[in-house]
Amino acid sequence: MGSRRKLGIAGTVAGIGAAGVGAAVGLRQLAVGRRRLRPDPDAGEPFGELRGRPLTVHADDGLPLYVEVDGPDDAPITVVFCHGYTLNQDAWHYQRRDLPTPRPGLGRPRLVFWDQRSHGRSGRSKPAHATIAQTGEDLYAVLRATVPAGSPVVLVGHSMGGMSIMALADRHPQLFGAQRGRLRVAGVALINTSCGDMTELTLGLPLVLAKALRPLAGGAIRGLSRQAQLVDRARGLAGDIAFVVTRKMAFADKHVSPTVVDFLEQMIRATPIDVIAEFYPALMALDEVCALEPIGRVPVLVLAGGRDRLTPPEHSRRIAEALPDAELIEVGDAGHVLPLEYPGVVTGGLRRLLERVQPRHEERTA
Repeated sequence: MGSRRKLGIAGTVAGIGAAGVGAAVGLRQLAVGRRRLRPDPDAGEPFGELRGRPLTVHADDGLPLYVEVDGPDDAPITVVFCHGYTLNQDAWHYQRRDLPTPRPGLGRPRLVFWDQRSHGRSGRSKPAHATIAQTGEDLYAVLRATVPAGSPVVLVGHSMGGMSIMALADRHPQLFGAQRGRLRVAGVALINTSCGDMTELTLGLPLVLAKALRPLAGGAIRGLSRQAQLVDRARGLAGDIAFVVTRKMAFADKHVSPTVVDFLEQMIRATPIDVIAEFYPALMALDEVCALEPIGRVPVLVLAGGRDRLTPPEHSRRIAEALPDAELIEVGDAGHVLPLEYPGVVTGGLRRLLERVQPRHEERTA
């Protein structure tokens, strides 16, 4: 295997788990073609094509953040979606497609999607600002720019997006559960995420092997970033290997759509390797346990994948146990990207959360 091929695989693994050591070993022998040729009900899905009204929001350091808004300005509630590490706002494809259809008695929500700094269409951050504390402040800027005064807002975060919500809660606790004020967070959904102890992840490896490899991961990611242009070019050549690594590391359902796997892999590949390297230390050093107190003032939905290699279900259980009003949903045969792997579970959970926090139409008009 040529050096560019190896760099491409390494970049793919880094993008999925930032430390998925050895995941690509022997994958050439897998029947990628058969996986892609089987019946695929999502083959015609317009991934990456659903768009809203574009908006540029400037973070407190001046960085432009790309935002899109769907739905009426006078909606009874606003839902703000925060995507995960190495992804972009298109990761919420199914929720953007399906959530605007309200249940009887509830108004159509206003949906806000944004690309985290250095991801998607947002501006490229200074390396020193690639921190979870900063993404929490970025979320605060997005809220101030997109949520109508006095309107309740529900925050939805996947993976690093959930961590951004926790960082917001840690630094702006007054927003959560407040009855008055310019901004009022009325509910939170935390999906495939963690409040800390990320250095204890095993990525599905035996514990002894995971502990032995853990100290090497950070150096390996930094090494890849020093060859960023070469690595990013090679990631584009990884082809079927990248597909299989993505399938293995991010998903657990053996029937997941090959088109969905391709879509996720393309999002990961579009994130430069040096961006991946810059955020990696912040994820490993994460400690947002203190943020759970203000989040606990509002109804919370916690969603976990039973076979999530990157933020195992124990992390979600720990979060749910610390919150007085949390609904925990654990999907046994699911990996790290529930919004794409089990979109119906995620969208259904969000609808129930909106019912818990949104006044019904007859109550608002009484």
